[in-house]
Formats: sequence, structure tokens, C-alpha cells
Amino acid sequence: MDWLNLVILPAIRVIIMIFVLLTGAAYLTWYERKLISRFQIRYGPNRAGIYGLLQPAADGIKAIFKEEIIPNHVDKVIYLMGPALALIPAIVIWAVIPIAKETPAIADVNIGFLWILAIAGVESYGLILAGWSSNNNYSLLGALRSSAQMISYELPMGVFLASVLMLAGSFSLVELVQNPRPWWEWIWLWAMFPFFFICILAETNRAPFDLPETENELVAGYQTEYGGMKFSLFMIAEYINMITTSTIMATIFFGGWKLPFGILQNVVILGPFVLLAKVLVLLFLFVWVRASIGRPRYDQLMSFTWKFLLPLSLVYMFITALLTIQFK
Repeated sequence: MDWLNLVILPAIRVIIMIFVLLTGAAYLTWYERKLISRFQIRYGPNRAGIYGLLQPAADGIKAIFKEEIIPNHVDKVIYLMGPALALIPAIVIWAVIPIAKETPAIADVNIGFLWILAIAGVESYGLILAGWSSNNNYSLLGALRSSAQMISYELPMGVFLASVLMLAGSFSLVELVQNPRPWWEWIWLWAMFPFFFICILAETNRAPFDLPETENELVAGYQTEYGGMKFSLFMIAEYINMITTSTIMATIFFGGWKLPFGILQNVVILGPFVLLAKVLVLLFLFVWVRASIGRPRYDQLMSFTWKFLLPLSLVYMFITALLTIQFK
């Protein structure tokens, strides 16, 4: 029966996870459009199905049937690999994220945090290669912006995660959720959350840090030469990244699948729904920021991470080390 536990069951969970993520990414577009329309006092999607609920399906069908054009001047192999390299890491990172008490991560390994950092570094390759292979000036500038932005903001994000590791005492996200935490640890983690969230906005190229694809400067940045389903894959990757990073933040800062004060911890079926509720709140923050904050200049974006976020993250890690020695 080892093959059942080692191969069949994980394969089934992977298939379910991919289906849920792709469906979630599609309906996240509806969620975002509806929220932004409310911020701007308008209706949003309201024609395809009740409350526009079939709009994601209509958009998907439209993208599938659009003509697939490959420009003559592109490096064809790498050009076609770009969207896949952007999408796959966004899904693969879910291997170590727990969703319920009796349904831990697909791979409950003691390198969960290292896995997140490693895959987060790989994600940028799809965007960089897409921009470079397009042989387009706008695309290349978008790729360069994306690589510089991701490398810069991954540094403070990694330092913040190292601070979480000090407090957790384990690389496993499953243990991070299951092990109880003292009250002071929660308060100290929540103090970090706004700055970690800023790093996540830059990592996912979300507004106001969407400079790699800004329309008024670079047309669509690294996506300029893409159309049809290839363009849609970049969009799907972005929205899956939003779901993934929201789940990671819910797991690290807000107890993952657990309710506050240990309420109903043994009711396993509640776990995914509790996690989903927390993720929806964090996704609301993504949209709220997009609707409320203007885009900075690129030099301001880079200056902010090197002159403020990185020193702040180092100070935070130093204080975390002192607190860990004092209380643990």
C-alpha cells in the first residue's frame, strides 16, 4: 500500500489543488472587478450570468478562441516557454502550504520556508525570458524592471521570513500553524505584517508596484508581444500568485486554518473554509491598495526598498533574535 500513499493520494490532491487554483484565479478577476467598481461607484460585470458570475468563463472562452500570433522577430522557443515558466512556480509553491488539521501540505517537509524562497526566485525567470525573447524594447524594459524589482524586494522579504523562523523554531509551515504561540509573538508578528505585505505587492507586480507592465509607459511591459491564451497565462499566473501569497500571509500571521483562541480546532472540515475566509480578506487588501494608491516613480520604488525596507528588516530581525533569547 506504500504506492497508494506515496503516489496515488498525492497525485489526486495535486489535481484537485490545480483545479481549485485555476478556478480561483478565474473568479478572482470577477472579485477584483466587482470590488473596484464599488470603489468607483459603478456596477462592474453584470451581464454574463447572475451578478456577472459567468464573466470569467466568457473571458476564458474568448481567450481560447483568439488567433494565436507569434511575431517573426521573437526567439520562438523561449518566447513560448515564458508564460509556462511564470505559471508553474505559482502552482508548485503550494506543495508546502497546509489547509487543515488532518489535511497537511502535499509535502510536509521541514524546508517549507526554504521552498517558498526558492520558488519565489524562480518565478521571475518567466517574466525576464518573456521580455528578452520578444525582441521588443518595451518588453525588454519591462523584464529589466521586473528582475530588479523582484531581486530588491526579495531581500527584505527573506529577512522578515528569517525572523519568523526564529520565532517558529522550524522550517515547516505545518508545524508553524499547529504549534501554539504566546501572545507577545502574535503582536510582534503583526507589527511586521504591513512591511511584509509591501514586499508581497512588489513580488507579485501588483499596483502600485506594477511598473514592469505599466500601460502608460511600457504598453504592457514584458507582455507586449503576447496575445490570446499566452497573454492569459500571464494573467492567470499573477492572480494565482495573489492567492498563493495571501495564503502564505494567512498561514504566517493569522493562524492559517485555525480559528482564534483554539475554537473548534478538532472540526477538520472547517479548516479550508477558515483559511479561505482569511485569504479573501487579504485579497480585498490587494484590491483596496490598487484602487487607492497611485503608482510611484521607478527610482522611488527602488530607493524605498534599499534605504528603508532592508534596514528595517535587519533591525526587526535583530530585535526578534533578542526576544527569542529572552523568552525562549
